[in-house]
Amino acid sequence: MSATAVSTRAWPLPSGRVWAILRRHFLVWRKTAATTVLGDVLDPMVVLLALGYGLGKLLPAIEGVPYITFLAAGSICMGALYGASFEATYGAFSRLQVQRTWEGMLNTPLTLDDVLWSEVLWATAKAVKSGVAILLVVILFDIARTPTLAWIPLVLLLVGFTFSSLAIIITAWARGYDFFMYYFTLGVTPMVFLSGVFFPVSQLPAVLVAVIGWFPMAPAIQLIRPLVLGQMPADAGWLLLQLAVTAALAMWLAAVVLRRRLLR
Repeated sequence: MSATAVSTRAWPLPSGRVWAILRRHFLVWRKTAATTVLGDVLDPMVVLLALGYGLGKLLPAIEGVPYITFLAAGSICMGALYGASFEATYGAFSRLQVQRTWEGMLNTPLTLDDVLWSEVLWATAKAVKSGVAILLVVILFDIARTPTLAWIPLVLLLVGFTFSSLAIIITAWARGYDFFMYYFTLGVTPMVFLSGVFFPVSQLPAVLVAVIGWFPMAPAIQLIRPLVLGQMPADAGWLLLQLAVTAALAMWLAAVVLRRRLLR
């Protein structure tokens, strides 16, 4: 492995070469774009339309808004979570362990920090793509059409980066595809069902609400739901800071684990 792959920095910092890796990922993805877009977007879209129009007809207004409008924000966040998580786990692991793409890159002037950042940024792009696709469905079906929707793609950049940073830690530990079931079962599923996607978190026991509040899905929904409703989110600064700190800690931990795994 090239000596230039070794980094002694405590926190991973990329070089300008990371854009070359992102271009490589894009060119590969472009060949199968239709199928990957369908896979990332279809589940949240079906949830939004089936539950929103089906179950929503049987439910009263939630927090003063139709259920499908309430669900729209959660579906956008869920799309971003799935897009980031699948790419930063199964996609990144395939390049690391199966295709040996990382090994090839690390035998060039690229550093491990470059590779790490490229994976997280690429997964972030997939998260934004999935979230924006759901957002377009929300606009197309006239579920919500407020000027504040324009802020959602910007919020998704940080949300997607946070989800991607957490998922790449799992990839750094994984030795096989089966390992990801632990993350999706113990991490992704609780975030989807307990963070306010389908119902207000106030319905949960107070202790569980306090725990769920530290999951990155919770601040993501608290930021995006008001924007869907035409409002600016309360405590936006604190919520953005929570996501940013979570992402920074996750990137640091992923770098530590990957250096121990690949550079020793």
